Amino acid sequence: MGSCSGSCHPESGHLPTLSRAMSERVANHPCYSSTTSHRFARMHLAVAPACNMQCHYCNRKFDCSNESRPGVVSELLTPKQALHKALHVAAALPQLSVIGIAGPGDPLANPQKTFRTLELIKQNLPDIRLCLSTNGLALPKYVDRIADLGVDHVTITINTLDAHVAADIYEWMAYEGRSYKGLTAGQLLIDQQMEGMRKLVEKGILVKVNSVFIPRLNSQHLPELSRELQRQKVFLHNVMPLLAKPEYGTHFGLNHEPEPTTEQLTEVRQQCGQSIVQMTHCQQCRADAIGLLGEDRSQQFNLADLSDKAPDYQQVLVNRTKIQADLVSAGAAEDEDAMLVAVASTEQIAIDQHFGHAQSFLIYSVSSEGVYFVQHRRVPQYCTGDEQCDESSDVQAVLQILEDIDAVFCARIGMAPWRKLEAQHTTPVVDYAWQPIHQAIAQWWQLNKPELLARSEVS
Repeated sequence: MGSCSGSCHPESGHLPTLSRAMSERVANHPCYSSTTSHRFARMHLAVAPACNMQCHYCNRKFDCSNESRPGVVSELLTPKQALHKALHVAAALPQLSVIGIAGPGDPLANPQKTFRTLELIKQNLPDIRLCLSTNGLALPKYVDRIADLGVDHVTITINTLDAHVAADIYEWMAYEGRSYKGLTAGQLLIDQQMEGMRKLVEKGILVKVNSVFIPRLNSQHLPELSRELQRQKVFLHNVMPLLAKPEYGTHFGLNHEPEPTTEQLTEVRQQCGQSIVQMTHCQQCRADAIGLLGEDRSQQFNLADLSDKAPDYQQVLVNRTKIQADLVSAGAAEDEDAMLVAVASTEQIAIDQHFGHAQSFLIYSVSSEGVYFVQHRRVPQYCTGDEQCDESSDVQAVLQILEDIDAVFCARIGMAPWRKLEAQHTTPVVDYAWQPIHQAIAQWWQLNKPELLARSEVS
């Protein structure tokens, strides 16, 4: 399910800088951003056991805790069990920012279980991002459902655009009640993948493509695939090495298909990087992986070891928000003169919301390097009136969540919260009400930079 943000650099070539809008969509996603992959965690929910095709590099196994590769899980979950486990993991790992479904089969070959799980996560863990990984065979049919659920990061595994090559990679496919093999199967899959990919992009959903690098079969085809992905406005290409050791029990493993060398992998990524940004920090995760990329803590959260009582997520959310704020602060501080600002906005375009009406704030880092979105930070809404809120309103929870923030931009704010923000060295800013966010923050920074930096040095 891996992917990468604009901070991931192409292996070669010169590509456009990631847009501000795109940066906002990949912030704090460990798979889509190499710069946050060491700070934020992900979780895969293994609710999709069935698959609609057999790949020669895949052998879906269960109860295989010593292996760490795609398709391997230790326990299958029902949607309710998945929610229960997710609540416990979110409580134990406040840095958890993403939950995805990647198997152990194909999520879209298990649509009821997959979509019910996503519904439950969306309803009960609203601050968590949702992801999905699929082979793409059934994708066109479900794009609308994916979009409706708010899944805005989808990975498709595409290994070639040549049906002859596909025929050597896949043994069979099942589609709409029929079984396919050979060239017919290969072309069907490619057609479905490309149609689904186009529909996702049209919906504004970020698409990352995984490709298994099989030197004997697709080394000459992957650069062509990268060029097509770039034309189709795919966000990221992740070329992964074939894993084909005999002990894995796959067709390729049992038939001694050569795995790529490090040099071969580097070369093909360089070629593909001429067209589209390449992900280089993928860890080829298990289908039940939990934790930071490069670590697997799934065995710490077996269902049998979890309490039957789910944590109170409203209490969990306060702690999660604080910890993630600290992680964002650490990342933003990588620029020496960086500061964090919070923005109250209804449409994420202009500064148009009353401080007390905000249910979340947009957090930006501003420095000599520019203005960059880094996080959505949820807060309890303490004011519901149209006029200035009662000064007795309890804003303490909001202040605590914003205590690391240098300035808060909003359309209006009462005097009580104004004074409390100033008391914790956070500057309330209302001079830019109804103005575009990035423009306002940049202008404020330029006008106040000397004073801000001096204040920062004193504090």
